[in-house]
Amino acid sequence: MRERSGAGLGLALLSALTFATSGTFARPLITGEWSAVAVVIARVGIAALVLAVPALLALRGRWPVLRRNALTVLLFGLLGVALAQACFFNAVRLLPVGVALLLEYLGIVLVVGWMWLVHGQRPRFLTVAGSLAALCGLVFVLDLTGAGRLDPVGVLWGLGAGIGLAGYFVIAGRLDAELPSVVVASGGMAVGALVLLLLGAVGALPLAAGTADVSFAGHQMSWLVPIIGLSLIAAVVAYLTGVAGTRLLGARLSAFVGLTEVMFAVLIAWLVLSELPSAIQLVGGAFIVGGVALVRLDELRAGPEPTPPAAPAEPALGVQV
Repeated sequence: MRERSGAGLGLALLSALTFATSGTFARPLITGEWSAVAVVIARVGIAALVLAVPALLALRGRWPVLRRNALTVLLFGLLGVALAQACFFNAVRLLPVGVALLLEYLGIVLVVGWMWLVHGQRPRFLTVAGSLAALCGLVFVLDLTGAGRLDPVGVLWGLGAGIGLAGYFVIAGRLDAELPSVVVASGGMAVGALVLLLLGAVGALPLAAGTADVSFAGHQMSWLVPIIGLSLIAAVVAYLTGVAGTRLLGARLSAFVGLTEVMFAVLIAWLVLSELPSAIQLVGGAFIVGGVALVRLDELRAGPEPTPPAAPAEPALGVQV
């Protein structure tokens, strides 16, 4: 059990790290000719196609498993992919990025509340303390001082992103053990891309894209470079390891490990964009790590969340769940 927890923690951290690259890859596109929704569609759409072949290979002999979990994959795509990303990027249009991120990560509190109200898993003292420490750390890392008056529509978009994030962790933590992670990731991203494309086609969301060169890491290069990074690193690796890690750790602990995405994003921006973290952001990072450690300790003391029996090893991309 400890080996499964250790593997799950490693996968969750890798997922947070790769998810954290999305902002750095997306910035040159969004500041250029691309709309935020078009960037998201390209990101998850290409990733879904990349994972389609290994997903089909993983489904050999398991098609009945997919049929009985079709609704779960659909909900994962709607909440964990389409809702979370579309709401977040729309919130960024109206709010400072820090405020939008904080509102999205309120979804972690929703995970704790969901596990308490629906599954009767009342949070213990260390989990509550970890929640408070991690959220305080987010405030420091995001440096919300001087944000000014908030746009109420932007706040609603941010809260919608929080609901999507909570759905991502809850659904991934309760998946059928026989359903391969690569199938969940590929199917969920395909659903998300199709939903956003449909909303863009009817004019509900703005769609714009271009092929002009972009400025990335101080150099002019093809728009394909950030698109490839978004699709392969910030989507394929991020979602695949995120689903696999959440299945091993459970929804609540994975949600808190996911908080490290913010800290990773700050470090990546420092290395690639020369945006040096401030002292207060470093303090916030320490709070986040401390909060995750408290929740981790609480989980080890009380035992893991109830999960379905482990499925046989998956042949897809070397991921075991």
